[in-house]
Amino acid sequence: MKTADYISMEDQFGAHNYHPLDVVIDRAEGVWVWDVDGRKYLDMLAAYSAVNQGHCHPRLVNTMREQLPRLTLTSRAFRNDKLGGFYKYVTELTGFDKFLPMNTGAEAVETAIKAARKWAYTVKGTPSGHAKILVFDNNFHGRTTTIVGFSTDDQYKEGFGPFTPGFDVVPFGDAEAASRAFEADPHIAAVLIEPIQGEGGILIPPDGFLGHLRELCNKHQALLICDEIQSGLGRTGKLFAYEHDGIRPDIVIVGKALSGGFYPVSGILADDPVMGVFRPGDHGSTYGGNPVAAVIATEALSILVDEKLVEHSAELGTYATERLQALVTESKYVREVRGRGLWIGIELHHDAGGARRFCEALQHLGVLCKETHDHIIRVAPPLTISREDLDWGLGHLESVLTRDWEAEEAPAEAEAVAVG
Repeated sequence: MKTADYISMEDQFGAHNYHPLDVVIDRAEGVWVWDVDGRKYLDMLAAYSAVNQGHCHPRLVNTMREQLPRLTLTSRAFRNDKLGGFYKYVTELTGFDKFLPMNTGAEAVETAIKAARKWAYTVKGTPSGHAKILVFDNNFHGRTTTIVGFSTDDQYKEGFGPFTPGFDVVPFGDAEAASRAFEADPHIAAVLIEPIQGEGGILIPPDGFLGHLRELCNKHQALLICDEIQSGLGRTGKLFAYEHDGIRPDIVIVGKALSGGFYPVSGILADDPVMGVFRPGDHGSTYGGNPVAAVIATEALSILVDEKLVEHSAELGTYATERLQALVTESKYVREVRGRGLWIGIELHHDAGGARRFCEALQHLGVLCKETHDHIIRVAPPLTISREDLDWGLGHLESVLTRDWEAEEAPAEAEAVAVG
């Protein structure tokens, strides 16, 4: 079977809820992937930050091999010998008292919402049913009906209502609007925010904004919840993106790179006063905290530390962002380049014809990126990428974005890099 055969089968038998690039990958190693026709590509997306440690990291492969024959799942009705060690490692690494494990990112966000509401009613004294959570426009926290209900992207909501009440939306980065929201409603129990908005296009709030939210939460007895599913675990050059602002949230939501791409693992970090609101039976998951997830997550975090991938992201990210910012003057298509660590958004002018055509041109040159919000190209390679490989990828990005596509018949159709 060739690429076209796989695409045809997927389109015939699968739901059309994604619009992927037409590349069919069958193996990967580090920062490189190969398609079913033997072509090689540089992965500059890292599964939306799920493979910060690189594809098929040998330590994670070995961890999985060692655990699978021993024990894969026990109900949380019993204990397993791996979960306690994971709890100890993740809390000592991050400085929080406790961790509550789930599986997917959306589940972890839902867990944080439940924790905030229960805290509001049992600790703050909010009247039952009145707890509000402050969120921000352009947010992306997942796909459940509760979460899409407070999205400001019409497509995410269309056809899925009615939605869960209890969320107020204010402009991202607008400190005054956040202050007014708190003054208008005494029942705000929490603020839920991505420290940097990934799906929104690598949107970085103004300096001091997160600090202002921290002060507002302190003043009004509310919880600050940072969704670090994409921005966390080294992606921005810090273990967590909130560290750039010198604050400490009350709840941190983690996922994606917590498993290094091997297994769905997510959860929330919080201190005892917040995590203590949960009693047996309040919340749970069949697979949350299973032994495979526990050992994979422990090893994934250890790799970030042992290989200094957080520091590597900071160093190469600064270099890459500064280099790509030259495109603002060198390319007629590029409006702005913004980034933090190895997480960069290249925003195009709205008359550039959309970001997808540039991503498709990059694919033909052996570089895999993906568009978001139609006019933004995301650049987020695995944190294991070398300077040499990064330069190779950046060179193709520069080439594609400085070509005069309108003067040519069609985007480049060069063959992707051959297997060496």
